[in-house]
Amino acid sequence: MIRSLYTWVLGLAESRHALWALAIIAFLESSVFPIPPDVLMVPMILARPSKAWLIAGIAMVASVLGGMLGYWIGYGVFETVGKPVLEFYGKDAYFDSFAERYNAWGAWAVLIAGVTPFPYKVITIMSGATGLSVPVFIAASILARGLRFFLVAALLWKFGAPIRDFIERRLGLMFALFMVFLLGGFYVVKYL
Repeated sequence: MIRSLYTWVLGLAESRHALWALAIIAFLESSVFPIPPDVLMVPMILARPSKAWLIAGIAMVASVLGGMLGYWIGYGVFETVGKPVLEFYGKDAYFDSFAERYNAWGAWAVLIAGVTPFPYKVITIMSGATGLSVPVFIAASILARGLRFFLVAALLWKFGAPIRDFIERRLGLMFALFMVFLLGGFYVVKYL
């Protein structure tokens, strides 16, 4: 099923409605859809390198708006379903403790999920469920999604088709390693 969905998304890149399709996929991927917008962005940018920045901008804006939907889902579903279940089992105090810890590091969680292969939708929903500050959530989302999509656009604009394999196979890993080193650096500075 995922393979056929992937093939369908790639077919959209050749459509005259590709920008709209990208916006919809980027929006939905931030809260419910399993295929990342990069799958559509890559062939679109390779076909029209002069539109690389427009394509990245549309993906970023739609993704952040979709992240806000994910936030709302986390907030709404938690309040109506999750919280009563926790209260029934006497575990609501544990969630409050978790939410406090999550919100202390929430901006980092959004940033990391926004640029790495970790599903961004999980963090958007978790941010809503824990009540992460909306301005913090939006700022971290803009930074993370902008970094991810504009870096992909820049690499494709500069290097074209030869960089495609690297982006499709290794860019997520490179972002993940970068985040590990970044967080490791903050840890070293703070505790040494």
